[in-house]
Amino acid sequence: MPDEGSPDQALAAVYRGKRILVTGHTGFKGGWLCLLLRRLGAEVSGIALQRPPQGPDFFHAVDLPGLVDHRVADIRDATAYRAACDGLAPDLVFHLAAQALVRPSYADPVETFATNVTGTAVVLDAVRRMESVRGVVVVTSDKCYDNREWEWPYRETDALGGADPYSASKGCTELVAAAFRQSYFADPYRCQIATVRAGNVIGGGDMSVDRLLPDIVRATMDGTSVTIRNPASVRPWQHVLEPLTGYLMLGARLLGGDAVRFAEAFNFGPSPDGFIDVEALARRFQHAWGPGVAQIVFGHRPDDPHEAGMLTLDSSKAHARLGWRPRLTTEQAVAMTAEWYRAATRSGPDMRAFTEAQIARYFGAFAQNPQQQSPHQSQGGTASACA
Repeated sequence: MPDEGSPDQALAAVYRGKRILVTGHTGFKGGWLCLLLRRLGAEVSGIALQRPPQGPDFFHAVDLPGLVDHRVADIRDATAYRAACDGLAPDLVFHLAAQALVRPSYADPVETFATNVTGTAVVLDAVRRMESVRGVVVVTSDKCYDNREWEWPYRETDALGGADPYSASKGCTELVAAAFRQSYFADPYRCQIATVRAGNVIGGGDMSVDRLLPDIVRATMDGTSVTIRNPASVRPWQHVLEPLTGYLMLGARLLGGDAVRFAEAFNFGPSPDGFIDVEALARRFQHAWGPGVAQIVFGHRPDDPHEAGMLTLDSSKAHARLGWRPRLTTEQAVAMTAEWYRAATRSGPDMRAFTEAQIARYFGAFAQNPQQQSPHQSQGGTASACA
């Protein structure tokens, strides 16, 4: 639980005792969100595909099955998903279950669309049959925008689109949420739907293939080198706690008396110092890890699929409407990420306690020295890393 007077005390006042359902809780962001919710005193249930252990992944490292009501179902299967919801009466739903990588979407576009588009419709259709639900936060991506690769940041009112299957699926997810909002959740006194768009997140416990820092960690554990593509591509980078705090702040608004004012889309991007190229972030991670880290080889194959080179987000709406702003510098985010993986790859540490200490430090450091940078032109970016 948050200490009295801590920055997350206000969130604890909202979430304490609330019943929260998280889809995709076995994933990287979903796992961190569940631990945050438990810290705030919420009762948490999760529905996701069963995930086998894959190195120091977050779900198993912090023993989430022992902390939440863990349920297994495929969101593409409406019957199975409704069965998994039996007995649940959540106050709020965070929908994170998704196919979350650009390059795998090229290999299997049908699965990507089925999971991200049909799966979202299945989740929202189940919500409209739950009288208890007061709000839904649908997590999409900054890749939902029709990316022209221009210099100025995208706002929530800009056009949706996508040149690759993943990006297009996230644009479609936004459209599905908007259709359900207008068709089934238009009553201002009942359940409301908001969508959230963030960029590249880093942090301990992400073991997804084809992501920059997880690939470096795997190579370090295996004692091999790692090949990183597109070293000059500029990406935004933020610690996972940054957007998740924004999601929680938005969810708190949906649980409040003026929820209809927040049933919209919100961007959550890093501060400007997080907008650096792939090589710079990889080198910073190597430095933060210290001796023994994998050697990095930079290379690009002609047959590599297209990935956007520039995409930035304007997070001024989240700042003005929610009071949210990035809290960590890139150096701090990288250092926290490296220390988590180093601890997880060694025998002995209690990773749940270690992670909870990082969370407490995140909020505590902000209370002592909040960043003064304006987020009105904060940066965001592609959902997949360039590893």
